[in-house]
Order: sequence, then C-alpha cells, then structure tokens
Amino acid sequence: MDSRAIQARAGRKHTTTTVEARFTGHVRTAIGTHRLEYTFEGDTLREFLDAFFDEYDVRDLVMAKRDAEATTRGWVTVERPPGTWRKNPEGEQTRAYARVMVNGNFNENLEGLDTKLEDGDRVALVNPFMYCV
Repeated sequence: MDSRAIQARAGRKHTTTTVEARFTGHVRTAIGTHRLEYTFEGDTLREFLDAFFDEYDVRDLVMAKRDAEATTRGWVTVERPPGTWRKNPEGEQTRAYARVMVNGNFNENLEGLDTKLEDGDRVALVNPFMYCV
C-alpha cells in the first residue's frame, strides 16, 4: 500500500464497501469467473484495487508501472489533453489496452484512483484478448 493510502486511512474511521467486480479477457481467465461480489475496507477505487490485487494476482494484467507500459507504438503523444480529458499520473495508469471502469465510466474520466465507491457500484477490470494476423 502506498503512503497516500496509509495517510488517508489513518485519518478516518474504518468503513467497508461491497462492489460488484466484473472481469473480461485475460483478467477473467486469471480469476476464473466474469463477476463476483467483493467487500473491502475503505471506499475508494485505490483501496479496492489494493485489497483486490493483494487477494488476486492480476495487478500486472491491469496496472502499468511506467508510462511506457501504458502506451503502445503508434499512439500519438498528447502533451495537453483536450477538454476535460486527463491522463492518470505515472503509477496510476492501466497497461496498454487494459482499463478500469466504475459504473461503466473509465476511471480517468472520474477522479482516477481516488474515485469514491459506494455499496453496489460496479468495478470492471478489462484486459481484452488481442489477436494480430
């Protein structure tokens, strides 16, 4: 768990949140199901991911450690994204082609990993199969 998550937990009471976790592609294969109910301590996407990845070894299928893992050859470099679109900071990005969604919205279009979760929310970890000919 990173220092921000530890500091955030230290200043508040312990809460638990239960979400419906959904999976596609490589993540679904690794976990062995397409959906499960998951209860974790906390109420943010960051806390969900930390707890979930501690229990299920799929972090490397979803999260990029460096910018280079979050992009692929041929994608345009964007210095200043248009409109309200923004890029998650390094270390909080998904791998190329993988996504984290909350209730059908990409996490970077919400509050990134600091997105608040409520009981019953749907969190999807998406890493589709890619076939090249």
